[in-house]
Amino acid sequence: MTNPVLIHEGVACRAAMKPGATAVISGVERLSYAELDADAGKVAHALRERGVARGSIVPVILPRSAQLITVLLGVLKCGAAYAAMDPSWPDQRVHALLEALNPPVLVATAPSSTHTAVPVWSPPATWPASATGAAPLSGISGADPATVFFTSGTSGTSKAVLSPHRATTRLFREHTDWWPVGGVIAQVAPASWDAFSLEVWGTLLTGGTCVVHPSGHLLPGGLRTLVGTARVDTVFLTTSLFNFLVEEDVDSFRGLRRVLVGGERLSATHVRTCLERHPLLRVSNCYGPVENCVFASVHAIDREDCDLTGGIPLGRAVPGTGIHVLRGGQPAGPGETGEICLSGDGLALGYLTDPQLTAQKFPTVRVEGVARRIYRTGDLGWLDQDGLLHFSGRGDRQIKVAGHRVEPAEIEAAGRAVHGVRECTVLPVTDSGGSVVRLAMFYVPALPTVPGEQGAASPAAVRKALSARLPRYLVPHLLRPCASFPLTTHGKVDSAALLASLPSSPRPRTGP
Repeated sequence: MTNPVLIHEGVACRAAMKPGATAVISGVERLSYAELDADAGKVAHALRERGVARGSIVPVILPRSAQLITVLLGVLKCGAAYAAMDPSWPDQRVHALLEALNPPVLVATAPSSTHTAVPVWSPPATWPASATGAAPLSGISGADPATVFFTSGTSGTSKAVLSPHRATTRLFREHTDWWPVGGVIAQVAPASWDAFSLEVWGTLLTGGTCVVHPSGHLLPGGLRTLVGTARVDTVFLTTSLFNFLVEEDVDSFRGLRRVLVGGERLSATHVRTCLERHPLLRVSNCYGPVENCVFASVHAIDREDCDLTGGIPLGRAVPGTGIHVLRGGQPAGPGETGEICLSGDGLALGYLTDPQLTAQKFPTVRVEGVARRIYRTGDLGWLDQDGLLHFSGRGDRQIKVAGHRVEPAEIEAAGRAVHGVRECTVLPVTDSGGSVVRLAMFYVPALPTVPGEQGAASPAAVRKALSARLPRYLVPHLLRPCASFPLTTHGKVDSAALLASLPSSPRPRTGP
């Protein structure tokens, strides 16, 4: 087949080639490529009748299902971009995002008082035979917006990252050994993640079958079921989830052909354990921020990589991506640490409603005499003599928790807004492999301002207030009140002393 630059065109091509092949499995429901493409056309027709046009952004709040995938494909057929939001997100967060997006319509299962300012359309569970489909719009290019992903921001609010079609399709224009053609892929990631694009669009663009996991919380038993019942052969896991599965039930990987791991620094110990038990399993280390959709680099790991002093490499650039390690604006030499910057078709168009941040993070610079639009990741790394990228750390406080990118400043801003909290700081709690498994918030309660007033906020009250403002993954697992913060000899908050004060506890369940 040709190499389409539009996501929905690629799916339509697969539907024309093998209309009866299974595209999506969700519980007992199965959709063929022909059924998926036809139903998405009906979604597109319904959305156009409700004012959706080329360039529109359509928020979608639907549970994990074949219907969700159908609706998102229908949005793309309109020439619009979708902004998938998790049904579990707090109303306050959803309302703020809808105000920022100002969409023509919201696709959701049922109207909610939070969304009354936006017209709501609820797609039917089954389309009537008389439903009309719509042909895709002409004139759309790979640079047109396709997806909006949400990630944590330092300003105290989420950042909305707008990505074009080509950012996804560029990964699958040529055959790669890290991704199967015609594979059976588990769909585990939330639709608001760019990993969802890999699991769904990557599968459908390469003629595979997408198997929707019912909850998105993949535990050992769930992985065994996906492999044993649905014959899943490829899965993407966050680093912390991979570590958890290796520790709890390394045999749950039996039957898989490929495991892609990313989101945090890999633990060589966990990878070695997995490869020793499953020597034929292909485990790949994957790197890439959401601003460069899905992946920027991939590295197929062998046992020798687990013994490297610099850690497991991040690998080489994927198709359509340039990797540049810059030091003082100039390319760093082999072994020299610099900021990892990315270029190419994978780059996002920018941050919605924040042109200043877009200009700051996506500048055009001259690299080796060529003007390139790049994304400054803030990650530090280096290239070895063979051109393999290695990760060194961060130049700021950004961390990853179970694959979610977390800016502690966003949580701290929400914490300081809680009645009864005077000051707070958020710190990561890591496991033996170095992965962040929990967030801890230490806070100094406010003193009563009038006699008899309840000044101090209890951990339960703080958790309730944070849960009303933040999605679940941003609400700290541990909340610890302090009379004051310990300070270092330089007068800064002593993070090590705060973490040392925490009691040891069992590792929490890990998952998206």
